[in-house]
Amino acid sequence: MVRIAPSLLSADFGKLREEIEDVTAGGAEWLHLDVMDGHFVPNITFGPFIVRAIRRLTELYLDCHLMIEDPLRYAPQFAAAGADLVTFHLEVDQDPAAVIDAIEAEGAKAGMVVNPATDVRLLKPWLDRCHLVLVMSVVPGFGGQSFMPEVLEKLTILREELGYKGLLELDGGVAPDTAAACKAAGADVLVAGSAVFKKQDRAKAIQAIRTA
Repeated sequence: MVRIAPSLLSADFGKLREEIEDVTAGGAEWLHLDVMDGHFVPNITFGPFIVRAIRRLTELYLDCHLMIEDPLRYAPQFAAAGADLVTFHLEVDQDPAAVIDAIEAEGAKAGMVVNPATDVRLLKPWLDRCHLVLVMSVVPGFGGQSFMPEVLEKLTILREELGYKGLLELDGGVAPDTAAACKAAGADVLVAGSAVFKKQDRAKAIQAIRTA
């Protein structure tokens, strides 16, 4: 079954506990935490102390997506704060093996992310160390963007050409009208922000994605 990971980027941070409890009751298995530094992407969100606070509020699996320039320095802090999975971008100019080592040293799973314009084949040297590969289906940085169906081919390449056996995740523009194509392409995890948190009935919103 595909896991649904509501993205807290679209939640109301003024009532974060209630928002997390709402999607938990609505059937979410994961929470997706978008971390942005204002450099790698033109937006700023939150740091490890917020992840630590979220960890105290929920037992859901915390999927922490780092859109930052220096994951080697900061990824271990997010893992230590309670993230179960920490993903970082291939496009960052750092040694992926060293970043994975740093994440795993804090007891978290590690994964890598590719932007829509990036050739997913460039991940090949590190795939055997990735618990998950996240394929962006929008240009990262802001919520509410339209799904880019052309990225679905990346999932096929990962499975059939590169033989990747880990989890595949899609993030960006995921909604009931795009979920079926994501599942057909082989996605195991779907990140949904606006399609969940901008709906009044979160359980109905999550179920609509799942049944689609």
